[in-house]
Parts: sequence; structure tokens; C-alpha cells
Amino acid sequence: MTGETAGGWRSRLYAGSVFHRRLRPRRHELRYGVFYMLLDLDELDGLDRDLAGFAHNRFAPVSFYDRDHGGGDDRPLRQWLEGQLQRAGLSVSGGRVELLTMPRIFGYAFNPLSIWFCRDGNDRLIAVLYEVRNTFGDRHCYLFPVEPGESPIKQRCDKAFYVSPFMAVDGEYHFRLVEPGARVSLTIRESDEEGVLLTASFAGEVRPLSAAGLAVTLLRYPLLTLKVAAGIHWEALKLLAKGLRFRARPAAPASPVTVISPGYRR
Repeated sequence: MTGETAGGWRSRLYAGSVFHRRLRPRRHELRYGVFYMLLDLDELDGLDRDLAGFAHNRFAPVSFYDRDHGGGDDRPLRQWLEGQLQRAGLSVSGGRVELLTMPRIFGYAFNPLSIWFCRDGNDRLIAVLYEVRNTFGDRHCYLFPVEPGESPIKQRCDKAFYVSPFMAVDGEYHFRLVEPGARVSLTIRESDEEGVLLTASFAGEVRPLSAAGLAVTLLRYPLLTLKVAAGIHWEALKLLAKGLRFRARPAAPASPVTVISPGYRR
């Protein structure tokens, strides 16, 4: 992504929708409107100071807390991320790090999926990290290297983390990602040995990141994060009514980040 918003920020808003289609053992679909923020980590303090309605590590109508991501503590997020990249033999060398995520809305946070875009000193995208959360308070990350100039970005990996209580922890994820620009999109297919189980996608269009733009977005998507959490539980009740049953919840992976080797990507 290049360029700045009308307010002079590289950080942006994206408004769009999420779509899920479950194919087996019962068909089930859902779609709802959402918005995400693409936050440049180096701009967080400036946004806190100059963007009315937004705050970093303190309460506001829209806020971002470091502990909601990464290691789940108060360490600077760049420090945490650079440690994970080092484990994978990668380095951003002072380059930009952007995080596509749903912020806290009036203090409440719930993020099923956040995406980190990691760039080197020449502004080339070198890695993508998918940060996944479930409704039990657990989180896990999948870290992928990215080949220069790859667009759209296509990746795959073994599933390692319990997300839906109706699905086992096996099979594969296939990702198709268009990095943020005028639009951003992500499609994830979860499959097992019998074929595709579920397809989930998000597509959004850029919106101005300004006090007015933030206020309009809040009015359009009121109490977004609370509605997402409530919606997940509501859809779970529908699945129970269709005859699905809970799967046992295994222990979380020993490592909080699964590093995907370049040879196992497609």
C-alpha cells in the first residue's frame, strides 16, 4: 500500500462485509457489515494526539490497546513482532508494520482475525501474520513469508488452532489475500480430506481516516465489536438447531505462533 489518506495518515479505514459459507455437515451462510482499521504502528501515538475520537492504550469511542494483540501484554507491538520475524529468519529492518484489525468500540474488543503486513526498509512486503482469536479467549498466529511482487498473495498451511466448537483441529487453510490499497480482500478456505468445509471472506473499500470519517463509520456500524461477538453466539445457536454438536476443545498449540516455511505455501 502506498500513499496517505486525506488527513495525512498512512493508516486507513476499510468498510465492507464478512461472508461465511459452511458446506458440511449442514449448509449454513451468514453475511454482516463491518469496518476495519489499517493502523501503521509508527503512527499510533500521533493518531492518539491528533485524531479526535481515537486513543491508543486509553479509553475513547474508538481505541487500540497493544495488549489486545501480539503477546497479550504491554510490550511494544513492534518489539513482539520483530521477535517472531527473527524466529522465521526475517527482518523488517525498520520498515513499516501495518495491522488490519477491528478496534475497541467504547472499550469493548473482539477480533476473530487480524492481519499484520510486515515491510522491509525498502517498503517491500516480506511477511504476513494472521492473528486468530476464538470466543474462549485464546489466540494463535500463522506467520508466512511473502515473495516479492506476489499479487494476489496465495498461501496455505495446516490448521493448528481450535476456532469453531463445531469443527475439528485438522485439515488445511488456503488464503487468498489482496493487500490494502483502494480495496482490501481476504478469502479463507478450510478443507479436509473430503474437500472444502467452509469459506470465509472479507472485502472492504477504503474510507477517509479523519474525525468526521470515524464518526460517520461509528454511526454506520454502532457497537461493532459487541455485535460481532453476539452474532457468533447467535449463529452457534442456529447450528445447534441444525443438529451440529460441539467438538472437544484440545489444548492450545505449545507455541503462540506457527511459522510457515516457504516450501509449504501453496
